[in-house]
Amino acid sequence: MTLRERFHATMEANPVVDCCPVIEWAIWWDKTVAFWETEWLPKGLSNQELYCYWGLDRHIQFWFPTQLPECPVPKSHGAPLIESEADYLALKPVLLPKDAVERMLPRIEEAQFLHKGGEALIWYTLDGFFWFPRKLLGIEPHLYAFYDRPELYHRICEDLLEWQLIVVEKFSHYIQADFMTIAEDMSYNNGPMISEDLFEEFIAPYYKRLTPAVKQHGTRVIVDSDGDISLTVPWFIRCGAEGILPLEKQSGLDIGSLQKMYPDFLFIGGFDKMCLLHGPKAIDAEYERILPMIRRGRFIPSIDHQTPPGVTMENYRYYLSRLRQLNTQACRDAGKQ
Repeated sequence: MTLRERFHATMEANPVVDCCPVIEWAIWWDKTVAFWETEWLPKGLSNQELYCYWGLDRHIQFWFPTQLPECPVPKSHGAPLIESEADYLALKPVLLPKDAVERMLPRIEEAQFLHKGGEALIWYTLDGFFWFPRKLLGIEPHLYAFYDRPELYHRICEDLLEWQLIVVEKFSHYIQADFMTIAEDMSYNNGPMISEDLFEEFIAPYYKRLTPAVKQHGTRVIVDSDGDISLTVPWFIRCGAEGILPLEKQSGLDIGSLQKMYPDFLFIGGFDKMCLLHGPKAIDAEYERILPMIRRGRFIPSIDHQTPPGVTMENYRYYLSRLRQLNTQACRDAGKQ
């Protein structure tokens, strides 16, 4: 089977799959790579070269920028770029570039050959309707905006959606992506940062118009949200989302229960990244925890965000070797059931 065939067979819980894909869905922290370069990792490797170095299945992500390079940056982390509709209108000329896809054509053309041969998964990311307004309004003012500036919030989301629909159509002319992610980060360790009512009023209407446009090109829709997403999964399902990542263990998330509640939903991630700091015994114990979830299908195990700095190359190599073994074994077990 090709990598693309394995991916789609896994996502469909097809018993013919021979091995679940072995991926690192998020690139490594720069400090993690810098630490490995103090061990024996060759310096200056690109992300694609790192995938090859570690023997990971290849995937190529396109994240379409919502801001032009000349867009101002916040004065500090989480600070606002706009405080009013007038500010937003003044900033619009450097937002949502009309040539977002065209700017990536050289990379797209390089990816087409690998994709057609089934050698690489292709996916793209769009800022979500929680994520993008937060970038403009600032972390704290964003949460007040649902109450204080509802008209502005909807205007931002409407403009974002119109731009996204154009991007999806243009990109799909070149490549039928295997999946895409909507960047949200709407949850934290204690659950979602907004209520279901606010989600239904301010977020859901735009999802319900975006997801059909994505799916008509054969692309799976997956939400990217950190933290405990247990409560939000049914919200996203109602809006047409098909899966979620990265399933952070540190938030207390119980993936097994979610799988049983939503058997057709797709999950990526879920392997507790902190285990990699503690060596083979901790890594093996974590594999025992997630093995039943791999057997059920529609689940691709991967680090539940990004490999943290301080993880030795020896531990990471052990993690990958066991991942290959168990991904194969779990598929064999599932095929016998």
